[in-house]
Amino acid sequence: MRASEKSTDKKESLEKLKTSNSATQKSKIHSSPESSYVYSREDRDDLVRSSSHTTSNKAQILTMPQFGLRDNLIKCELLKNEEFYTYREDYSFFLGTYNVNGQAPKESLCPWLSCTPNPPDIYCVGFQELDLSKEAFFFTDTPKEPEWTKAVSEALHPDAKYALVKLVRLVGIMLIFYVKKEHAEFISDVEAETVGTGIMGRMGNKGAVAIRFRFHNSNICVVNSHLAAHVEEYERRNQDYKDICSRLLFRQLDLTQPPLTIMKHNVVLWVGDLNYRISDLDVDGVKELISKNDFKMLHTYDQLKRQISEEAVFEGFEEGEINFQPTYKYDTGSDHWDTSEKCRVPAWCDRILWKGKNIKQQHYKSHMVLKTSDHKPVSSLLIIGIKRINNEAYKKTFEEIVRNIDKMENECIPSVTLSKREFHFKDVKYMQHRAETLSLFNDGQVPCQFEFIQKPNESTYSKPWLTANPPKGFIAQGGSVDIDLEVFVNRLTAPDLNCGKQIIEDILVLHLERGKDYFISVTGNYLPSCFGTSLYSLCHMREPIQDVPQETLLELAEKSINENGATAEKPLDIPKELWMMVDHLFRNAVKQEDLFQQPGLRSEFAEIRDCLDSGMPDSLPGSNHSVAEALLLFLDALPEPVVPFSFYQQCLECCSSAIQCEKVISILPQCHKNVFNYIAAFLRELLKNSASNRLDVSILATIFASLLLKSSTKQDLAEKRKTQEFFQHFLT
Repeated sequence: MRASEKSTDKKESLEKLKTSNSATQKSKIHSSPESSYVYSREDRDDLVRSSSHTTSNKAQILTMPQFGLRDNLIKCELLKNEEFYTYREDYSFFLGTYNVNGQAPKESLCPWLSCTPNPPDIYCVGFQELDLSKEAFFFTDTPKEPEWTKAVSEALHPDAKYALVKLVRLVGIMLIFYVKKEHAEFISDVEAETVGTGIMGRMGNKGAVAIRFRFHNSNICVVNSHLAAHVEEYERRNQDYKDICSRLLFRQLDLTQPPLTIMKHNVVLWVGDLNYRISDLDVDGVKELISKNDFKMLHTYDQLKRQISEEAVFEGFEEGEINFQPTYKYDTGSDHWDTSEKCRVPAWCDRILWKGKNIKQQHYKSHMVLKTSDHKPVSSLLIIGIKRINNEAYKKTFEEIVRNIDKMENECIPSVTLSKREFHFKDVKYMQHRAETLSLFNDGQVPCQFEFIQKPNESTYSKPWLTANPPKGFIAQGGSVDIDLEVFVNRLTAPDLNCGKQIIEDILVLHLERGKDYFISVTGNYLPSCFGTSLYSLCHMREPIQDVPQETLLELAEKSINENGATAEKPLDIPKELWMMVDHLFRNAVKQEDLFQQPGLRSEFAEIRDCLDSGMPDSLPGSNHSVAEALLLFLDALPEPVVPFSFYQQCLECCSSAIQCEKVISILPQCHKNVFNYIAAFLRELLKNSASNRLDVSILATIFASLLLKSSTKQDLAEKRKTQEFFQHFLT
């Protein structure tokens, strides 16, 4: 094709894009696999600077459905005028948290759950470490759930009848929500979600569960979390908290609306084993202050209070005064402090906090009489002013709003001002969150509804590495909204960006209902990474990936598809990056407790990634746990797993025979075979030190089989077990 023909095609594409994105033609946009539009920089700049009014006439507008805009206008106005039709009424919320250390219930929970003179209106009871067995760790059911649920239901206040509204569990983290039966009809919009913050940000041994609901006219979210352990890991706890806040999202009943975050509620109640410890004071000093009941002085050494004062976590939350001794760690079955070899320093691990208006705490205490666990349960009774609706006033307000909206719809077209039209993200890195803010100001005469819409022949509004948060919304007249444009390259998007098949470049189409379309340019440059690059390519790179020319990376990526392309020099046996991580762990971490089970710090992963991608230092930065997690992330990000997809079915079929399993590995492509044998040999070394690192064949097979033997489609439970059986032959 000649250059002039290309130019003409692009101009035609540009015109198609402009016309196809008008409101009147929005419903006609379909995705087609046969073609996609490619824009030059000039075309993109044209798009960004142009905005065309929709051609709909006002008569048409008045007879058309408003795509939900009218409903949203009414909701917004009702919210603004809430004070005219609501009044407050106090209700009592009993919040409880208990880390049960994997134990079954051995005693009545009445001293904890029925400790108030009057029956609470609502119970929210959280548990952690419900089950510590290896089976529970890997997301299977646990008999402990019904055992503890029964114990709770039998211990609720005897002077009222309660209905179980919702139960949610993630491994050993469980939250149960009960309400007095007479209030049940006023509970609505109930949703439950979970998020794991364990190793690789997925494992559910640490993380949170949450329930959100509407009680009368108040939106409430209850979170139960179990954060990272160990005295020195307060930064990891801070990171867990932030991950929970950003990743735990509730879908709305109206599926056209963006999901709700924890903080988008009138009231947030947070319970759990937050695991913040007492630091900078030895065990004897802590116990001496406890013996004097000098909790005020002890608070000054409390990590959570320090982190809150530094605004690192729980910003805007409140916690009642702690007038009880630390709730961790006791000898099970007693009130004696830990007498084990580790002799843990006592700490207030178990906490209850809240955020919102019109909340008063009636009590905050521990319950020493319960001795099942090495923790003591904690409870808080909160009196919360809940918004109730005056039906007569509501009707009057609603009718007035509808009259005003009818008038506005007949008179005005919406419009907004954008803070910028072009965004550039410099030096984007693998698994590094980057965000810039797009501000919209409603400069029109009416409230407006915006949404990022898909372009012709594309199934989503943006490339997979780009997200607009929120992707749709509502702006009151004279109001504004900030939208985060977030760039994040993960294991799915990295392979094509690493080799240059894709680049950081996209156009977002911001659509106003009954108004304009605005075009926003997002560009950037991506720094290639060993994470998300094939084993074949890495074995053919002697220098760091960021020193390799782009054309070489693309050439290697093409050859790696069938792994038989000839190269000028002999490839490395295994990728040097893989060797660096395994060698570091072999030299420093063979006796490390909880290796591959405790997550590292994200900041340390970033340092490790940068070292591997830009140079080979004498040693890797970061803790052993961070290097271990980086190794798992490296294996997880491989475009073709260590055991290639084409061998997966063979592995399942021969999983019960060690000899047949070895035969399959022997015929893998050379670099894949080398990597498989290298990792298996390293894991066997770890197992020689299992007395120190507490690893066993079952744990390692479960973690590594899911990374080394992947299916190109979704695995079922039977397949997962077969892959574990296959890999176990190489660990013994």
